Amino acid sequence: MEDGRPLFLQIAEQLEDAIIDGSLPEETRAPSTNELAAFHRINPATAANGINKLVADGLLYKRRGVGMFVTAGAREKLLARRRNAFAEKFIAPLLAEARRLGMDAEDLKKMIDNWRDDA
Repeated sequence: MEDGRPLFLQIAEQLEDAIIDGSLPEETRAPSTNELAAFHRINPATAANGINKLVADGLLYKRRGVGMFVTAGAREKLLARRRNAFAEKFIAPLLAEARRLGMDAEDLKKMIDNWRDDA
């Protein structure tokens, strides 16, 4: 768990990935702060920060005396957020460069469709 980003963000993203891939389904219990801390050998406060980020984002909720659970609709919310981030990071620059090269959407579509053939 060392990619330069704060550990609590890495914990939060790891849980988000589990929600997206279905290994942590909606309405199921998420790992506890102590479970995450023990597994990753980190301070429980750091794990709690990751959990709290997901609570603040509306992806987890607390059932008193039972633990944290994945919110209904969390997967779709995450997919929408990540699609938007993908578009901002990759599609917007791609379109800007295509315009500079005089390419339109159809040219890009053809390039993408034929990419495997050219690789």
